[in-house]
Amino acid sequence: MLITTTSTCFLLKLLLSIFLPSPATSQTCFDGSGHQDQWLLLHPTVGISAMHMQLLHDNKVLIFDRTDFGRSRLSLPTGSPCRNDPADTVLQYDCTAHSALYDIASNTFRPLMILTDTWCSSGSLLPDGTLLQTGGYNDGDHVVRTFSPCSGDQCDWVEYPGYLLERRWYATNQILPDGSVIILGGRRQFSYEFYPRKPRTFFLNFLQETRDSDENNLYPFLHLLPDGNLFVFANTRAISLDYKRNRVVREFARIPDGFPRNYPSSGSSVLLPIDENGPIKVEIMICGGAPAGAFSEAVVGRFVRASSTCGRLKVTDENPIWVMEEMPMARVMSDMVLLPTGDVLIINGAGTGTAGWEKGRDPVTRPVIYRPGREENSRFSVMCPSPKARLYHSTAVLLPDGRVLIGGSNPHVFYNFTGVEYPTDLSLEAYLPPYLSADYQPLRSVVVMNGDGALGYKQPFSFSLSSSKFVNLGDLSVRIVAPSFTTHSFGMNQRMVVLQIRFVIAGIGSYTVSVAGPSTPEIAPPGYYMMFVVNQGIPGTAVWVKLQ
Repeated sequence: MLITTTSTCFLLKLLLSIFLPSPATSQTCFDGSGHQDQWLLLHPTVGISAMHMQLLHDNKVLIFDRTDFGRSRLSLPTGSPCRNDPADTVLQYDCTAHSALYDIASNTFRPLMILTDTWCSSGSLLPDGTLLQTGGYNDGDHVVRTFSPCSGDQCDWVEYPGYLLERRWYATNQILPDGSVIILGGRRQFSYEFYPRKPRTFFLNFLQETRDSDENNLYPFLHLLPDGNLFVFANTRAISLDYKRNRVVREFARIPDGFPRNYPSSGSSVLLPIDENGPIKVEIMICGGAPAGAFSEAVVGRFVRASSTCGRLKVTDENPIWVMEEMPMARVMSDMVLLPTGDVLIINGAGTGTAGWEKGRDPVTRPVIYRPGREENSRFSVMCPSPKARLYHSTAVLLPDGRVLIGGSNPHVFYNFTGVEYPTDLSLEAYLPPYLSADYQPLRSVVVMNGDGALGYKQPFSFSLSSSKFVNLGDLSVRIVAPSFTTHSFGMNQRMVVLQIRFVIAGIGSYTVSVAGPSTPEIAPPGYYMMFVVNQGIPGTAVWVKLQ
């Protein structure tokens, strides 16, 4: 077993003006080492349950649910046309919203109009910062939708019915080096296609081979590799796919314990940070899941224990093998979020059962922080519990200030707030990792951009850095993080690259830092990234850069 940190918690009510313009309910924990983490309730309700979330480069977060469960608790603006959808199976004329835009700075939100059904859909940011949102259910399964940030409150969804060549429900998206997007898999779909659209789809037998009686190959885990191929994980198996030639380049060993990791067994996966300061090493990490047959067992009311293992696979090794570790607790339906420090936050989920309506039990409210650079047996730390259960259809995304935004949890066919063990949750919370503790304030550096934030491949990029503490080059790192499209326990397109520092020049009260842009678009596809400066292990607030 790995060593864990035990936290003692107490409740506080306070005003955190550094983050919020208004008071919020707070819970803070201190562990035996004096570290502190914290939960904040941002809104008791935003009117919809956050099945899907996407951070945008204007510091707003798109939140949306499915559209086919009836009325939400968020009304469309007065005077705006109501949703009129003859294909909806529950409510054809609907004056409530099923999407919202959350403003981080003001802690406010506004309703958005989305027409076609986005249930279990997928997404990816395009290089210009537009969200490409694909597929769903019923009248939404062939639809492409876009949302582009704009000034004011005029931005809304644009929908393109019939754009997809195949039905894409429980598919996965990944942005590619040329700025296009691959859309892979889906329920009973053993193929992939592209945006912009190509004339045909491409059959992938691997997806058919990995489908079992519980369909544990939905929402495949996709990660773009620096050699330009795609790492694809489904059920218990993984391959490297040359998507240009529709050819499996390599099949990796099965994950050793044989637990399915994709929906509905719903583990999670991250690509660990890629460091440009040396030979490129690429490592995939997959945690949690459920035993084979767990979904069928839950159907008849038997909720089996989830997986408690994580597997790491260094795909750049000549003969990659899975290295397995034991988490402090079993977990299914958790989210894995890359923190600016390069650590992995494992949050949300259940201890027994699987994903699906009424199929999970025993909420796991304690996040775990995994520190991949530490010695084995000291990598996991158990953190402060949330007062809320976040089960099926919950989400988590990293924000530029280093907090993690948490929403969702609706394990029911409809919104259900009474008479059930786990009511539908419409709230938004923020989780504050220990690096946001007030004790670390002097180490949080402030970045001042010297230009428009345009970052070029292999090109020098300079900025000013102010810090009340002396900055030592050896204690400094600069990291760019691609914001993920998060749904169903997987952050699509989540990616961190540690940039090469060229030099640091000390000035009066500030420093000039020069870094080199990423080597290739295979290491970091074009688009908007959060750039964090980490000083002695403590990140400051990110600034947005555009890699082009």
